[in-house]
Parts: sequence; C-alpha cells; structure tokens
Amino acid sequence: MSGPGRRTGPTGTYAGTYAEGHADEYAEALASALRGPARAKARLVAEVRDGLAETVAAYAAEGLPHDLAVRRAVREFGTVAEVAPSCQRELTVAQVRHTARAVALAAPLLTVCWYLFLATGHGGQLPLPTRLLAFPLAGFAAAAALLAATALAATGPLARRLPTPRRLPRATAWAGTTAGVCLGMSALTLAASSPLSGNWPVVALAGALAAVLHTVVASSARACRDCARA
Repeated sequence: MSGPGRRTGPTGTYAGTYAEGHADEYAEALASALRGPARAKARLVAEVRDGLAETVAAYAAEGLPHDLAVRRAVREFGTVAEVAPSCQRELTVAQVRHTARAVALAAPLLTVCWYLFLATGHGGQLPLPTRLLAFPLAGFAAAAALLAATALAATGPLARRLPTPRRLPRATAWAGTTAGVCLGMSALTLAASSPLSGNWPVVALAGALAAVLHTVVASSARACRDCARA
C-alpha cells in the first residue's frame, strides 16, 4: 500500500501501525454487521479497511493527533452504521445472483432428469406414485428456474444503472427454497423407489445427484433470506 502511512522513519511507521490497528477494528465491526457471499463480503470489507487505514495514516502524517486523525477519517468514510446499509445492498445483489445461478442450473437439470425417466423405459419401471409426483416437482422446479433467470437479468450488466427491485431478493430466496424442496423431495422419492425399480443403479444415482443439488440450492436460498432480512 502506498501513501503517507507507509513513509519510512519512526513517525511514519507508528502512524501506519496505529492506522492499521484502528482499520482492523472498523473492518471487524463492519464484517459482523453484513450478510452475503463470503468471498464478496471479504473483498468489500478489505477495500473499506484499506481505504480507511490510508486516510487515518495520511491525517496522522500531517501532524494531527492520532485520535483526531481517526475521528476525521471516520467522519469522511462514515461510521459502521452509516456505511453498512450501502455495503449490504451490494452484498444482497451478489447473493441474489449467487442463488439465482444455483437455481437456474439445478432446477432445469431436475426437470430434465424427470423427463428422461418418464419419456424412456426407465420411467415405466418406477412405481406409479413416483411417476405421479414427478409432474408437480418438475413443474415447480421449472417455475423456480424461470424466476431465477429473471433475477439474473434484473441484476446483470444491463441493469446496473437501474435500482434493484425491492422485493427481488425475497422472491429469489423463495425461488431457491422452492427448488430446494423439489430437489429434496426428488432425492427422497428416487431413493425410496430405487429398490423397486428394475434399473435401480440409475435411479439411485439420480437420487444422489438430486440430494447434492438440494444441499447447494437450499444453503444458498437460506443465505439469500438472511440478506433479504438484513
């Protein structure tokens, strides 16, 4: 990092160390107030922390007492309570896109799997209740995938200059929850039906895949709900 806080000599070194220490405390408080994807959150908090440390060090290097340098830097940046809402909005959009991508990839795969089972000889080997359950599960998954694609379009590069719809995070969270429930029910249904199927290894493999996708989508949907409430 360049700037006054990195000057050589005892005064510059002490100013930089003091600035780094206060910036670390500020960053910890900000991180605890935010919800969102871990990587995006860490990157955002690091940017704020580095900027604050440079500003504190610059004021201290100008000869201001360190406490005054900190107060001026925080007044320039804003307190954690003032900065957190704008940071949270950015992280919420990132989480919406993360959840929407997971749903947009997993839900169509579930629909295709059920279609292949029903349209080929494998579907006829499944018990009747399983085949009847496949239609609503595939339908709900397809609807969730459509909503996820809409969320990606609404938060993509073409929409950066437009405000994010206020209810989009919650709608995306519920789309993820719906897809997660469909995936979970599919996993349980296929696992229970595999011993009754003539081609049980394929059915069991499809159930295992649905279980893995359920874990990914459900955890992302839970994080999206947390962001929507933040």
